[in-house]
Amino acid sequence: MSKRAWLLFGALSVIWGVPYLLIRISVREVAPSTLIFLRTAPVALVLLPLVAYRGQLPELVRRWRPLLAYTAAEILVSWLMLFKAEERLSSSLAGLLIAAVPLVGALVSRLSGDEDRFDRKQIGGLFLGLAGVAVLVGIDVRGATAWPIAAMLVPVVGYAVGPRIFNRYLSDLPSLGVVAGSLAIAAIVYAPFALSNLPAHMSTEVTWSVVGLAVVPTFAGFIVFFALIGEIGPVRTTVVTYVNPAVALILGVALLGEPFTLGLGVGFPLVIAGSVLATRRRPDAAVSSPPAAAGSGRDRTM
Repeated sequence: MSKRAWLLFGALSVIWGVPYLLIRISVREVAPSTLIFLRTAPVALVLLPLVAYRGQLPELVRRWRPLLAYTAAEILVSWLMLFKAEERLSSSLAGLLIAAVPLVGALVSRLSGDEDRFDRKQIGGLFLGLAGVAVLVGIDVRGATAWPIAAMLVPVVGYAVGPRIFNRYLSDLPSLGVVAGSLAIAAIVYAPFALSNLPAHMSTEVTWSVVGLAVVPTFAGFIVFFALIGEIGPVRTTVVTYVNPAVALILGVALLGEPFTLGLGVGFPLVIAGSVLATRRRPDAAVSSPPAAAGSGRDRTM
């Protein structure tokens, strides 16, 4: 990858490693549907006037089908099922299941005959990274009944499909507009459920956690996410889900005084090695067009 791609990859790894800690705090007092609304509505209210001022709304409205499909895959369904599953699953098992996203993305890419496919070394990197996540977080199966595990399959598939929808139909649009549009859709969909289930009181810790979720992983995260897709394609971008649990654990050690375990010492290097292998550019890709340039969203409909 290029230096810019590595910087974006590192930034997104940190940004999307933060929610594990913030969600853990927020769900103590906020229901999942309400939390989704509180994550999306404030950012949408800030961004939509800016997007309208720049004249980007008409094109977003014209692309409402792919925008709705992308939002459903990444936010509407995935976040709800993830939050509900984590009410019963340990965070370590949830993190391990989410780490299956790159493998699902690779399978979807191969079945669809996409150009952005993994070669054998990259596939090896995927399994090495997944093994690193397993060592890193451990496998705690307490509460792992059929329902929450089945629920976790929804965000796994959604997170694998969402970047492909963006890359194919929306990548030529300004990323700020796509962020604003998708968050506005999510806020509108969840408003009736959230407004009827607002917590009577939120502690200061939970309030700041909700604000942090809106600003860091939601707003900043999606901006960096779209930029990374443009650099390395939608499939390899999902490899970031390997590094997120590692970042979350490191933050726990640094900020919460959690112990530095053998699993962290062994698993983190495996995650990094697997990520390097999985995101390396194939030799034959050096002469081909970047994934984001393969097809303009303006030339496609959905």
